[in-house]
Amino acid sequence: MPASSTGTILRTTAHILNYYGLHTGQQFATHDGRLDITAAIFRAATGKTPNCFLTDENAALLQIQVCEPAMDAIRMVSAILPSLPPTDPDTGRDDHIEHLCHWSTTPVWPGTDSPNHPEVIGVLLRAATAADALTAFPHQTERSAA
Repeated sequence: MPASSTGTILRTTAHILNYYGLHTGQQFATHDGRLDITAAIFRAATGKTPNCFLTDENAALLQIQVCEPAMDAIRMVSAILPSLPPTDPDTGRDDHIEHLCHWSTTPVWPGTDSPNHPEVIGVLLRAATAADALTAFPHQTERSAA
């Protein structure tokens, strides 16, 4: 099965988080290299970690939102999570970035821990496999009846 570009971004994200670590606190990145899940997806898509990821959440959010390959990957991960994304009150659209950030930092059930590092990596790899599977089927063309 050929790899999709979204699948490649998500596998690269898993490698980035495995090497640098997952950040679950304030901002999208830390000075020691750890990245929030969406910042890691952005880095996998672009090869860059803008300085605003360290200090300016609004600018970082905008950087991620305008990067279509990163957003495609974020939407793919959001789609395989066992919960629905919240609605952005300003746009009325699904907020996939908030969905991933909330999922990676919040316990699934009361009294449990938030997803651990291997669980986050596992979700990224499952999303990559799903993205690859979606692109493995050739587009169906209309056929005339014989």
